[in-house]
Amino acid sequence: MVDLRDNLRARAADLGFTVCRFASAAAPWSAGERLAHFVEAGRHGDMGWMETTLERRAHPTAMWADARTAIVLGLNYGPDSDPLPELSDRSAGYISVYARGDDYHEVIKGRLKTLAGQVAARLGAEVKVFVDTAPLMEKPLAQRAGLGWQGKHTNLLSRAHGNWLFLGVILTAAEIEPDPPETEHCGSCTACLTACPTNAFPAPFQLDARRCLSYLTIEHAGPWPMEFRTLTGARIYGCDDCLAVCPWNKFAEASREARLTAREALVSPRLADLAALDDPAFRALFSKSPIKRIGRDRFVRNVLYAIGNSGDPALVGAAERLLNDPSPLVRGAAVWALSRLDPNGFTNQREVRLGREEDEAVRAEWHGLALPPLAGESGPAIA
Repeated sequence: MVDLRDNLRARAADLGFTVCRFASAAAPWSAGERLAHFVEAGRHGDMGWMETTLERRAHPTAMWADARTAIVLGLNYGPDSDPLPELSDRSAGYISVYARGDDYHEVIKGRLKTLAGQVAARLGAEVKVFVDTAPLMEKPLAQRAGLGWQGKHTNLLSRAHGNWLFLGVILTAAEIEPDPPETEHCGSCTACLTACPTNAFPAPFQLDARRCLSYLTIEHAGPWPMEFRTLTGARIYGCDDCLAVCPWNKFAEASREARLTAREALVSPRLADLAALDDPAFRALFSKSPIKRIGRDRFVRNVLYAIGNSGDPALVGAAERLLNDPSPLVRGAAVWALSRLDPNGFTNQREVRLGREEDEAVRAEWHGLALPPLAGESGPAIA
C-alpha cells in the first residue's frame, strides 16, 4: 500500500515542488520566544507588522488552534551560476535572484491550493495555506520537517538544495506522521557572515535587520543612513551575498530542472534605464513581479544610491533630471547621487536648489546632513 506521505510527495512533485516533508504543527518549540526577543531588541526596524502579529507568530496553533500537521514544501529558485560577479558592473543594477521572475507568492499559492484541496479531499480534514505573507514562521517549521536548517545567516539552507528554496506551508487538522527534523550542519564555516556588506550579523545565527540590504532596499520607507548608501554598491533590490557564498550551494545542482525562469530584463538592468522610469513604466516593467510592491519612488531611490556608487560620469544626467522629481524621497536620493558623481555640479546647484526646496529632508541632503548609522548591538537570534 502506498504510504500517505509518499502519495502526497508525488502529487507535490507533479505540481513542480522540489521537496515536500511533514512536521508536527502542535508540538512545542522555542522559535516564538526567539522572535519575541528579536522584536524586543528593535532589530525588526520598520517592520511593525512583526510586532503587531507577534502573538500569532509565536506558534502555529496560536494562529489556528486546530492545526496538527504542517506540510512544508520547497521550490528551488537557484541561479545557473554564481550571481555575485554581476556586482562588478557598477552601471547596472543588481536585483536579488528571487525577484527576477514572477512573484513567488503567486507562483506557489496556486500550486499550494491545488495540493491542499487534494489533501482535504483525501483526509476529510480542514486545511489552510500559507506563503510568507501570513504570520506563520515557515523556516522553523521547515527545519522541523527536515527540509534544511537555519544557518548562521538565519536563512534556511539544505544539504540537497543549497540556499535557494521558496517555502510554502499547508496546515491541516489531520494527524500525519512527521518526518525527522534536520540538524545544523554549518560547522566552523563563517562564509555567510564575512560576506555581508553591512555587517548585519552581530554573531552567528543573529541578524539585525536594520543593517541588512534586503531590509533597506525593500522594507525601509525613507532615506537611508549614509553608512549603508556606499555599502550597497549596485544592489537595488535585495542582497544575495550571504546566500550565494554558502558552500552547500554546490549540492543544489540535482534540482536544476525545477528552477524558476528569470526575466532577461531583470538580470543586470542598466541604471540609466531604471532611473528614467515613471510610475506607469515602473508598473509595466515589474508586472507580476514582487518588486512592484515597493512602488516606483522607493525603487528609484535605490537606483539613485547605486548611481551614486557607480563612478560613471555618464549617469550624472540621470541624477540631475531626478532633482526635479515630484517625490521628496527621489529628490533627496538624487542630491546624494549628484554629490558623489559630480561634486562641482552639486556645489554649483546647491544654493539655487535650496532656495526652491520646501521639503526638510531634501534640504538636509543639500546641506550634506545624513541620518545617523544604526547600531548593531548584540542580542538574540531571529527565529
